[in-house]
Amino acid sequence: MFKWALIFLIVALVAAIFGFGGIAGAAAGIAKVLFFIGLALVALFFILGIVAGKKVV
Repeated sequence: MFKWALIFLIVALVAAIFGFGGIAGAAAGIAKVLFFIGLALVALFFILGIVAGKKVV
């Protein structure tokens, strides 16, 4: 997720430099959504890892 978010962020920055505002805005929005989805998944797996770790030990 974070890899794709970074790719879309770079696309947004390049598009903004060359003056493509619509593409830059769309790519930045996609990058933001992917970043927060990735962040939520990291938090979810961290919590699941703690819970599963307690059950195993």
